[in-house]
Amino acid sequence: DLIPENFYLSQNYPNPFNPTTRIDYSIPIRTQVKITIYDIQGRLVDRLANNSYDVGNHKVMFDASLLSSGIYFVQLITNQDIKYSKIMLLK
Repeated sequence: DLIPENFYLSQNYPNPFNPTTRIDYSIPIRTQVKITIYDIQGRLVDRLANNSYDVGNHKVMFDASLLSSGIYFVQLITNQDIKYSKIMLLK
């Protein structure tokens, strides 16, 4: 695998999804990574990652089986960058 040049948060797959989706991200240096999901009102609904990760491409799964249909936001925070992505749950 190639070493990523930048922090990157991919669009989830599949999107729209029901009830699970995969979220891919890339980090160019070893760093602390937090991945959280928020609803349209900005309320925290899930924490998917909160750890130190090595350089490379990574993925996490999001299970929204207990949530209602709607738009949610993925937030990826590292010590160097913050990225956001919009995802849609359709039941």
